[in-house]
Amino acid sequence: MADRKAYQRNRRRKKRGNQRKWIVPVSIAAVIVIAGAGCFAVWKGFGVKAAPEEIVQDYFSLVNEGKYEEMYGMLSDKSKEKISKKDFVTRNENIYEGIDASDVKVKQKGETEYKDGRKEAYVSYSTNMNTSADEISFENKMKLVKEEKAYRIDWDSTLIFPALKDEYKVQISTQPAVRGSILDRNGGLLAGQGTVSEVGIVPGKLGDKKEEAIQKIADNLGMTADDIDQKLSASYVKEDSFVPVKEISKDQKEVEEKLLKIPGIMINDKEERVYPLGAAAGHLTGYVQAVTAEDLEKLKGKGYNENSVIGKAGLERAFEEELKAVDGHSIDIVDADGVKIENLALKPAEKGKDVKVTIDSLMQQKAYEQFASDPGTAAAMNPKTGEVLALVSTPGYDPNEFIMGMSDKRWKELNDDKNKPLTNRWYTTWVPGSTFKAVTAAIGVDSGKIKPDENMGYVGLKWQKDASWGDYFVTTLTDYGQEVNLENALVYSDNIYFARASLAIGEDIEKEYFKKMGFDEEIPFELGIVSSTYDDDDKIDSEIQLADTGYGQGQLLVNPIHMLSMYTMFVNAGNMIQPTILYQDAPQGKIWKEGVVSAETAELVKNDLVQVIENPSGTGAKAKIDGLYMLGKTGTAEIKESQDDTNGVERGWFVCETIEDVERPVVAAGMVEDVKEKGGSNYVTEKVREIVAAYEQ
Repeated sequence: MADRKAYQRNRRRKKRGNQRKWIVPVSIAAVIVIAGAGCFAVWKGFGVKAAPEEIVQDYFSLVNEGKYEEMYGMLSDKSKEKISKKDFVTRNENIYEGIDASDVKVKQKGETEYKDGRKEAYVSYSTNMNTSADEISFENKMKLVKEEKAYRIDWDSTLIFPALKDEYKVQISTQPAVRGSILDRNGGLLAGQGTVSEVGIVPGKLGDKKEEAIQKIADNLGMTADDIDQKLSASYVKEDSFVPVKEISKDQKEVEEKLLKIPGIMINDKEERVYPLGAAAGHLTGYVQAVTAEDLEKLKGKGYNENSVIGKAGLERAFEEELKAVDGHSIDIVDADGVKIENLALKPAEKGKDVKVTIDSLMQQKAYEQFASDPGTAAAMNPKTGEVLALVSTPGYDPNEFIMGMSDKRWKELNDDKNKPLTNRWYTTWVPGSTFKAVTAAIGVDSGKIKPDENMGYVGLKWQKDASWGDYFVTTLTDYGQEVNLENALVYSDNIYFARASLAIGEDIEKEYFKKMGFDEEIPFELGIVSSTYDDDDKIDSEIQLADTGYGQGQLLVNPIHMLSMYTMFVNAGNMIQPTILYQDAPQGKIWKEGVVSAETAELVKNDLVQVIENPSGTGAKAKIDGLYMLGKTGTAEIKESQDDTNGVERGWFVCETIEDVERPVVAAGMVEDVKEKGGSNYVTEKVREIVAAYEQ
């Protein structure tokens, strides 16, 4: 879920002085710590004057700690006459903090030199420090003068860097790096650099009717006049300033034309990250936002800074490590005119890596078009390779809105929408309804508890095991005659048959197969999805729940992508293929669950599921595509408070799968949250059919 607070850039971090590593540990009085060969000896004692080399060490210890005022106290009187404490602290703080200096280490080079009867001391040393750009190393020499029997530092800016004169500055330049692109299986852009229109206002050109002009601008951009007034009141704004207000897509030509008729408007092209499929792939691609202070703390040392962006959802988040760009940094000494004197450190910008995924953009768009008018989800996968071809959650959100700037008004609209466009429906789990009968059939046949050709006997349209069930009955819709066998039960979607079959299978066997199929475990999919479950306590608590489980109700909750994987066992000799969204040039398909059922069981159930579509009376007959053989199963899951509840919703499902050696194998699933007044599962069946038909053309 998007975090509204992350829409604005983070302020610069607080001083890091108390976080820096100390080169010298706090010592106990009157203890001498002898460093290794060539390093300084540190002497702390009562009433003992420090040697010059000790003062050098102490001075840089304070640099590490960010204690600039204490550093100033170590300066000679002559040095203090040249620079005030305030200016000294400001200069050192701005430089060391500005370059993110840390772990400053000094090491003496040679012996201390004395002159003028030991009134002057010269300590040569090498310095190493880490910075935001790279490690900086240099050799330097510190002059100390004796004042009142104690050595003080003769300071100027060259003690920070040898080439840094007092009138020079340290300049930190950033070279922005470009984030990697997300490409579909054909190389089409799903996320990457593009051009947008940056709408801005020149305040001095708004004219006499300023308030009216601002209101028109706000109306066209979906903002409020207050939003715009706030931007125009920024301290930097002058009459001739260009004040950016909002970015809009280049295809919003009509909006641009209306805006350009308003006095004071100026529109520029700007490079920005764009999402060409918009809402059709919003939940899939996700979006990026500015890093937060919490992000920076968590990701310290991984190349992020206060100007970085980070993936917050979908593919952007899942492949953040590959996509992220690392800005380049250059630390230079420049003179008063800005002319470079010396480069201290250079870290080249590192472009993010492109990520190619298995998604077919045309199929993604077609799936979104079919489901856009309803809260629901659609998914499609190659059942042989596991490549996910489409992942749609509807209604969607347009990730471009997050990038280009979203007004409070628009954010409120998204959050208040009863259809919940910010909710990712393929990520979570749903009651699968009768689509799960195919799984129950496979379990029953493979375990020997269902005899496919056996007539279980006609019991009507309402059934219960015995009077112990009280007023609870399993009901079914279609009276298809006296031949109550597996094929007919699938073709006509007989709830009673599968309730009876589930009782015959038994809880222990069902749970055993559920585990074999990946229930209650993490599904190995790059985007990280919710695991499917058959109960919240790993138990099936009653015979009624067991019966309901057989036809996809009870406590069953199944993820749509997991559903696709389970259906792959019917065309892969009983093996479940692992879903993947990372593209490979020659995908082989990885088995996730081997031998879930036997090849014979898979073949038998597959043939019966074909009749769900091929039989003109089958519940999936509306999915038939001339010249293409598929298996399939419809499903309607009732979500209600009690059996007598007439106000509950009906989740409509359909799953279908190509079964021959077609050029473009596919298994597809669709779910609409409530189809009660829309024709039941047939409403979904026709939508999924259109997706598959378009893909196979």
